[in-house]
Amino acid sequence: MSQVDSLVAENIEKNPQEKHLSDYRPSDYTITSIDLEFDLFDNQTKVKAASRVERVSQVITPLFLFGEALNLVSILVDDVDYTDFELVEGGLNINNLPASFKLEINTEIDPAANQAFEGLYKSGDAFCTQCEAEGFRRITYYLDRPDVLAKFSTKVIADKTLYPFLLSNGNQVDQGELDNGRHFVCWQDPFPKPAYLFALVAGDFDCLEDSYVTKSGRDVKLALFVDKGNLDKTQHAMISLKKSMQWDEQRFNLEYDLDIYMIVAVDFFNMGAMENKGLNVFNSKFVLANSQSATDQDYLGIEAVIGHEYFHNWTGNRITCRDWFQLSLKEGLTVFRDQEFSSDLGSRSVNRIANVMTMRDHQFAEDAGPMSHPIRPESVMEMNNFYTLTVYEKGSEVIRMLHTLLGEIKFQQGMQLYVQRHDGQAVTCDDFVAAMQDASGIDLTLFKRWYSQSGTPNVFVTDHYDATNRTYQLTFKQKTMPTADQSKKLALHIPIDIELLDSNGNSIELLAGKKNRVLSLTQKEQTFVFKNIQSHPVPCLFRGFSAPVKYQYAYSDEQLLDIMSFATDEFSRWDAGQTLFNKYLVSNVRALHKGQTLSLPSIFIDGFKSVLVSETLDPSLVADMFTFTSENGARELFEVVDVDAIHEARDFMLQEIATQLHELFVDTYLRHKQLKAYQPDINDIAIRKLKNLALTFIARVDKQLADEYVLAQIANCNNMTDYLGALTAANNGLLPCREAVMQAFDDKWFENGLVMDKWFALQASIPSDNALNNIEALFTHRSFDFNNPNRLRSLVGAFAQNNTYRFHNIDGSGYAFLTDQLIKLNRQNPQVASRLITPLTQFKRLDKKRIELIKVQLNRLLALPDLAVDLYEKVTKALAQK
Repeated sequence: MSQVDSLVAENIEKNPQEKHLSDYRPSDYTITSIDLEFDLFDNQTKVKAASRVERVSQVITPLFLFGEALNLVSILVDDVDYTDFELVEGGLNINNLPASFKLEINTEIDPAANQAFEGLYKSGDAFCTQCEAEGFRRITYYLDRPDVLAKFSTKVIADKTLYPFLLSNGNQVDQGELDNGRHFVCWQDPFPKPAYLFALVAGDFDCLEDSYVTKSGRDVKLALFVDKGNLDKTQHAMISLKKSMQWDEQRFNLEYDLDIYMIVAVDFFNMGAMENKGLNVFNSKFVLANSQSATDQDYLGIEAVIGHEYFHNWTGNRITCRDWFQLSLKEGLTVFRDQEFSSDLGSRSVNRIANVMTMRDHQFAEDAGPMSHPIRPESVMEMNNFYTLTVYEKGSEVIRMLHTLLGEIKFQQGMQLYVQRHDGQAVTCDDFVAAMQDASGIDLTLFKRWYSQSGTPNVFVTDHYDATNRTYQLTFKQKTMPTADQSKKLALHIPIDIELLDSNGNSIELLAGKKNRVLSLTQKEQTFVFKNIQSHPVPCLFRGFSAPVKYQYAYSDEQLLDIMSFATDEFSRWDAGQTLFNKYLVSNVRALHKGQTLSLPSIFIDGFKSVLVSETLDPSLVADMFTFTSENGARELFEVVDVDAIHEARDFMLQEIATQLHELFVDTYLRHKQLKAYQPDINDIAIRKLKNLALTFIARVDKQLADEYVLAQIANCNNMTDYLGALTAANNGLLPCREAVMQAFDDKWFENGLVMDKWFALQASIPSDNALNNIEALFTHRSFDFNNPNRLRSLVGAFAQNNTYRFHNIDGSGYAFLTDQLIKLNRQNPQVASRLITPLTQFKRLDKKRIELIKVQLNRLLALPDLAVDLYEKVTKALAQK
């Protein structure tokens, strides 16, 4: 047994018990109501939890309640002190209980010492909570599982001067003054919910108030709480909330149900936001925005996340998950809903392209990595490790496929049936699919395999044209490769949205009045025949990314250029450009391996020239056409990943594009540089996006000219988008002005953490050989706080995820650097550590030397005597890769 094998075996012995979907059993007890009382102090908060408990099992068993990091003070059953209990690992067993009883548990907790940011903790001067997935057990002993739904009432007591706002779920029902300068507020939530949706916030905030009248005429109070001094950055978030409420009524016929909807923005938060019933807690990144401090992408991100959390009110709160293996039931569906919201309000094609970039750059790698799992996983060690791109993004693609197969009308009928059947329940993914099938009359038996099968399917496409009979055949073969969690794969139900272009670039009518058709690939191999086709067409395949697959078809350059020019689906135009770029990226990597000269043909340059000079394309789409496959995404094109060759070939191609289209990039920049009053509307966003992209290409070719443009743009800009666009060009192009403009930005914004996150991310992505030394030096920067998850993600996460070439330096320094930070985070915030470790786990296709260097670092982690289960799961699965 090798030293590595020995370490793995040793740790398996102390392996936390893996949880399996097949082991699910309903609880022997349920809790119908809980009355909570919090007496808030930084280091000794008192929590009283009085629950109504019912035994639902016929067998008398002990009541096990989950609990972590709690100081138990007392237990009462039916108002009498109770001592027949025992503290056990992970919780508390209470013995010999009646069938129905009142249970009171008194505990003390230390919010100020809680650096994991789960349960009740301090964010700056405020108290706040994060209970999903299993944070409530850090507040009190409880049946902390999503299938136990109770009505919550909450009394919050605190110092009135320090904490004038005391917030919790539901509607406010009482408030009053107490001795010693303290006060209380009582909240009552009329809707049963699992403990993970509980929320409490106490602090001194600025508050933006508004109201919304629902379609039934109910007046809902809206309140948005932010740190003092940030009120001027809240208008966009409030507008986004009202748009979300209106959209959900119009598109899904779902109306808000409480008297008040509250959002609180906090600086210390592990996630983006949390949909707690009636009281959303948000990372301030997704609330605060004005033209001087937020970019266009910040504005769009705020709109999307505000929408996402609001849409959870029905798809997550009113109807929740039976168990955490069903997480995609709420998250995949709600991501689909927020994507549709953004598409209806903005550019559908641009939003779709952004979604697909995430899938191809990151989720496909997750599918192929050691943590591969279906959107409904079969097993897990740590529930927080469920919050993955597979569950969220691929989960949303599965919902989108249902929408594609059913159509909007039948899909909405399925949604209405789902709500009608399951409102107020904790249910499964199967329940959702059953509602869709029953409402539409479409058999979805085969489709359900998407929920249980992991991996990215490969679809191989060939065609044949019969000129004599004027028929055209498309043959599809599907194959999903074995993954870390599953060796055998079955055929899936794959919707393929197609369009056929004739020799003149015109779309051929495939169905009466329709120029596209959705094919259902349900077998391993299937052929579709099209009649009355006058000449060999150009097929546009998987329009709109109609399924989360990789597909191969032997397109010629000319065919791809036809699609770029004539396809009616803008996503297909973009995708053809990506395919053309990837084709030559692969050929240039092979050329490097053979010692040949790198090249790009004139047909390639001419094709993209036509895009840049187009007067009809959306400027945002033009910018996306020139946002080529990242180095991360390019790894999916190769069986063996040559980090250095991919970087060199890709950089060569970008430099050729910049050089040969230089005058057009200058012209594009100058045509769009005129300033006007800032508005975050889609037309202005598109123009700024294209202008700043042109500037980055100019910086590749003419350093002096780009330097002048950057300095002038910074001096004259009236918004953060253009400021950061200029800074990005200076940073990525290593322009002479870089140091000066980066320092000036620092001096101006060093007290604003969210703005400085953008600066840290730029520092982390600098394309220079001493990038890592610069990053390490920034740990002592006046604006950096290792305890703040946003700062860590912007510096450490951005380097490991986005500066691929420097992170994978052959000396292994990037791997050692990331591991050093993970060791620090292991005790403090293992949830954030678990998210940052991903680049160290997806090494299977790297070269042997890099694989060995990474394994050394993973074994450093494995050797830790107190390795958190969050990291243990990922480290052991990574090392087990064959």
